[in-house]
Amino acid sequence: MIGFSRKKPPLLGVDISSTSVKLVELSQSGGKYRVESYAVEPLPANAVAEKNIQEPEAVGDTIKKALKRSGSKTRDCALAVPSSAVITKMITMPASLKAEEMEGQIQVEADQYIPYALEEVNLDFEIIGPTPKNPETVDVLLSASRSENVEVRVATAEMAGLTPKVMDVEAYAIEHTFPLLAGQLEGLNDDATVAIIDVGATMTSINILSQGQLTYTREQTFGGKQLTEEIMRRYGLSYDEAGQAKKEGGLPDNYVSEVLEPFKDTMVQQVGRFLQFFFAASQHNHVDQIILAGGCASIPGVDELIESRIGTRTQIANPFGRMSLNTRVNPQRLGHDAPALMIACGLAMRSFD
Repeated sequence: MIGFSRKKPPLLGVDISSTSVKLVELSQSGGKYRVESYAVEPLPANAVAEKNIQEPEAVGDTIKKALKRSGSKTRDCALAVPSSAVITKMITMPASLKAEEMEGQIQVEADQYIPYALEEVNLDFEIIGPTPKNPETVDVLLSASRSENVEVRVATAEMAGLTPKVMDVEAYAIEHTFPLLAGQLEGLNDDATVAIIDVGATMTSINILSQGQLTYTREQTFGGKQLTEEIMRRYGLSYDEAGQAKKEGGLPDNYVSEVLEPFKDTMVQQVGRFLQFFFAASQHNHVDQIILAGGCASIPGVDELIESRIGTRTQIANPFGRMSLNTRVNPQRLGHDAPALMIACGLAMRSFD
């Protein structure tokens, strides 16, 4: 007979971005997390364009390489679709309905909320809680994505020998990591408004959390690829050479003043623009804290520059700051990669839901 204390098998968090595949595996004991394994593996150029998978076989091969590099034996995984590929809608339902009755009711009513034929979408819902000022109803978050967005991710994971168990949304995976970050933020009260800005290679997202709950998300095209392309153009390097030089150094003396600093200035402008979009769409006119995530968060000094220009406390994301590490995990490398691993970490935490 199986007891209730039986542990759920761990899930690998697999984040497929435009330029790399990132894997994270966590374990949990006594309420504390441990990083068991992780890997970051670059994708071939154009295998993924703006988070849309163009070449599933190439992505499947890259997941396989990342799996080998990580050393993980776990084969169940959690994946995410981009926030821009998901329609979310908050609806109210009678509080008296059981979960299965609610599911049937939502299936019946969903076509009025979703602009696609229902047979073309994957639909899910989550009961958020009682509707404020109306105890007779509950707020339900409805999420839908075109089936092809889900199916292509499932197929690539299966090519690598993985079994997808959870399909999340990138913004909710980031929300999932927030309690790990909140413990590292000084002087913030529970109802603070925090902007997590993830600056990747080709896409930047802003995710606003109020009282720890995701309230606003937006994505647009901007990222570190622009810096790589400027290095290519300025110094006559190939894309791969430029990317390597960006990470490992060795560029001419004028690189910092003529290439890197102007890119950091552009990054600050993008962060400011994202915040203005949020202020225009909400009743807010400030945020209490900016958390900088994504590969570009590792650029030295960019957090201080944002803080001084925008006037809001800014911190680099590290969801692993208070976790212990398996001996096979290199602490320095993980520390460098941590800001880019927010989504993969949030997906790995689905093991413990």
